[in-house]
Amino acid sequence: MYWSASTAATAPLKAATPGQAASTSLDEATQKATNAAGWVQENWGTWVESGLKMLLIVVIAVVLRHVIRRTITKLIERMNRTAAAAEGTALAGLLVNAERRRQRSEAIGSVLRSVASFVIMGTAALTVLSVLQINLAPLLASAGVAGVAIGFGARNLVTDFLSGVFMILEDQYGVGDEIDAGVATGTVIEVGLRVTKLRGPNGAIWYIRNGEVKRIGNLSQGWSTAGVDVVIAADQDLRRAREVITAAGEVMSKSEPWNELLWEPVQVLGLSEVHLDTVTLSVSAKTMPGKAAGVERELRWRIKHALDEAGVHLAPRPAPEEEEEAAPADPTAAIAAPSALNNPSSPQSTATDPLSSPVLGK
Repeated sequence: MYWSASTAATAPLKAATPGQAASTSLDEATQKATNAAGWVQENWGTWVESGLKMLLIVVIAVVLRHVIRRTITKLIERMNRTAAAAEGTALAGLLVNAERRRQRSEAIGSVLRSVASFVIMGTAALTVLSVLQINLAPLLASAGVAGVAIGFGARNLVTDFLSGVFMILEDQYGVGDEIDAGVATGTVIEVGLRVTKLRGPNGAIWYIRNGEVKRIGNLSQGWSTAGVDVVIAADQDLRRAREVITAAGEVMSKSEPWNELLWEPVQVLGLSEVHLDTVTLSVSAKTMPGKAAGVERELRWRIKHALDEAGVHLAPRPAPEEEEEAAPADPTAAIAAPSALNNPSSPQSTATDPLSSPVLGK
C-alpha cells in the first residue's frame, strides 16, 4: 500500500524528467558559454600583451643578430683588404701573407658569429618562455645535466675546438708556415678549429687534431738561420779560406733573389771541429723565415766554386777501412783435451783395472 502510493506520487515527476533534463543541459551550456566568453574577455588583454611582447622579443633578437653578424663580417672583410693591400709592397716580407690572414680572420669571424647567434637567440628563447610564465628552473637544470653529459662524451671534440680557438687567437701559426707539431712536420696548408692540415716534405698531407698538439715549433716566424759546415784539409791556409768564404757570401748577398732573402752578411764563425787531417769551418747567415734551406744549398754551391778557384782544397774523402784479415785457424782448436786415462800409472787408470779372482784349491 505504501509502495503504490509512493509510486503514484513519483510518477508525474518521472514523466517530467526528460524535459527538465533538456532544460537543465541548455542552461548549463549557456552558463558555460557565458563563463568562457567572460574568461576570454577578461584575459584578452593579457593575451594580446603577451603576444606583442613575444613578437617584439623575436624581432629585436633577429635584428640584433643580423646587425652583429654583419658588423663582424664587415670587420673581417676590412682586415682582409688591409692584408691584400700590403701584399706586393716592400713590407710584405715582414708581414704574414694574405691567405694566412684571410683564413685566420675567417676562423675568428666564424667563432664570433656563432657565439653571438647562440647568446642572442638563447636569451630570446628564455625571455619568451618567461613571458609564457613557464618555470625555467627545471629546464635550466636539465640543460646543465645534458651539457655535462655531452661534455664528458665529446671531451676530445671540445678539447680540439678550444685548442684551435686559442691557436688562432694567439696566432701560433698560419697558412704557409713551416712548423714542427711533434706528431708531424711540414708546411701548413689549412688551419681549422678542429683540425690543422700539413703537407710533409714528401708531399703527404697530415691531418692533425688541435687537441693532440702539445708543442709547436714555428720555423717561419721572425727569422731563420742558414748554417753550413765547410770541411777543409788541415794543411790549408785558414785565413785564406775565411777570406774566400766571406767574399763569396758578399757576392751572393748582392745578387738576385738572394739580396732579399739574406738579412745579414754571411759570417764565418770559426772552427767547430779540429781533427788530425781535417778542420771544419762554421758559416752562418740570417735569412727570411722559411728560406734557410734554399740559402744553404746556394751558399754551399758558391763556397765550393770559390774555394776551387782560390786553390783551397777541401778535405779528401776518407778511404773505406779495409777489413782486417782473419787470423789463421788454430789447428789444435778441434783437438780434445788430454785424458787422465791415457797414463797407465795414473790413479784414474789404476781404478779402472779389473780385480784379479782368487785361485781355487789353494
